[in-house]
Amino acid sequence: MKVAVIGAGVSGLAAIKCCIDEGLDSVCFERTDDLGGLWRYSDKVTEGQTCVMKSTITNISKEMMCYSDFPMPAEYPMFLHNTYVQKYLNLYAEKFSLRKYIQFEMEILSVMKNDDFKQTGRWVIKLKDKKTDKVKENIFDAVLVCTGCNSEKYVPNFPGLSNFKGEVVHSQDYRKPTGYEGKRVLVIGIGNSGSEIAVELSGVASQVFISTGRGSWVFPRIIDCGMPIDMTSFKRIMIKLKQILPQLIEKLVEKKANAGFDHTYYCLQPKHGVFTLAPIINDEIPKRLASGTLRVKTDVRTFTKNGVIFDDNTVEENLDVVVLATGYAFKFPFLDKSATNVKENNVDELYKFIFPPKLEKSTLGVIGCTRANGPNVPVFEMQCRLSTRVFQGKVTLPCYNEMMLDIESKQEALKQKYVKTHQHTVAVEYIEYMDELATLNGCRPDLGSLLWLDPKLAFTCYFGPCTPYQYRLQGPGKWDGARKAILTQWDRTLGPLKTRPLGFNEQPSQKNFLLFSFVFIVFICYMLQVALL
Repeated sequence: MKVAVIGAGVSGLAAIKCCIDEGLDSVCFERTDDLGGLWRYSDKVTEGQTCVMKSTITNISKEMMCYSDFPMPAEYPMFLHNTYVQKYLNLYAEKFSLRKYIQFEMEILSVMKNDDFKQTGRWVIKLKDKKTDKVKENIFDAVLVCTGCNSEKYVPNFPGLSNFKGEVVHSQDYRKPTGYEGKRVLVIGIGNSGSEIAVELSGVASQVFISTGRGSWVFPRIIDCGMPIDMTSFKRIMIKLKQILPQLIEKLVEKKANAGFDHTYYCLQPKHGVFTLAPIINDEIPKRLASGTLRVKTDVRTFTKNGVIFDDNTVEENLDVVVLATGYAFKFPFLDKSATNVKENNVDELYKFIFPPKLEKSTLGVIGCTRANGPNVPVFEMQCRLSTRVFQGKVTLPCYNEMMLDIESKQEALKQKYVKTHQHTVAVEYIEYMDELATLNGCRPDLGSLLWLDPKLAFTCYFGPCTPYQYRLQGPGKWDGARKAILTQWDRTLGPLKTRPLGFNEQPSQKNFLLFSFVFIVFICYMLQVALL
């Protein structure tokens, strides 16, 4: 079986590797001249090509965002500058000899069903060689679309924006603060990109404003005892506690957020709960707000020639730059519209956010069309692992009616759970979604059996961070190094910090004791709650 992989970013590299693991013949088409996708920094702004900022540091720790069978080097820091991520992707490509499968500077013009699709499930891909401008067509047995959903700018209709005389920049085109010195800047949008841009510019601009109508919960990268917030939060025990005591856990998490800085005092307090919209991860926002170099404003009502009128009737004049950190629209302009269609940023016809249910043959996988509350890299990899086994018939998808019922129930659940935004339609919870795909694929860790065979490993998996290695312990794609990777994950996390001998014996960490104490206290609270009902 010959598989076309479109894109050589994080998900495209995983797709090639999964094809190799399953014995599939793959060809990857990448429109740029190198791999890495958005993690490959370039000063050059190219329309439709997303790129990290020059200063970008991951807000997911290295142990959580790595591929499931390839831990990041132990010497890499806890959180990575984008240059480290690009190095890691190159190491991954080198380790598994992925480059030889990639054809660079190849632009996809269309992906259409072949004439015999109903019988074979084959696709015709029309592409252009950007080096020669030659156009050609190839036929493939299956296709993995790995372009993600960060290529098309999403720009809401702001009244009066066309009359504004200053500079208007989308966050996709922002690279570094050079050229913004001494200017008055308005950043619209308080997601991770908007907050990072606002914080960075507040160090050089004369004044930065950040506009948000709903506010946001803000958490730092590291919390108690200097531990990474994701490794302390994304645990199976926490999922169980949220199921048992959802309101109590939500209140505790919100209290934890306000312990860092009171969101009400800083005008960031949202009306929505902490679990109904992904919080932003940013270490500097409260400091910049406290110093006055950054100020929070409400939604924009209308633009004037030189400034903005906000919904609360306040006015800011003499603005030099407006940065639209308004996110991205989901579009696949090259893809056969009969396969999947996007309406108002709603990809509502993808089973498990991957497979178009209308196709007569399941030979198309759309990878990366999700927004995980947690690490995305292992999510994209799991989507690829499942897709390649579906292509081969090793995993059978349900019938059309069952897939549509699943899709409809998910969309209804999303409406009930999350605050409505232009991206809430593809929101997923990291552990729950990974378990869902892994169950279909047969690689979900069976902690019940592990408890008898390897209790130390089972307890680490349940009470410790749900790192991607857990999905390599059993089933298809099992990796012999998974157990060791799990048991040494904290060594790799904290090891790079040990750069100065302390001259005394370090005390053993108390985190396990504190965790079990917390679980015990919550259990007592639950029993008291039941008793009072």
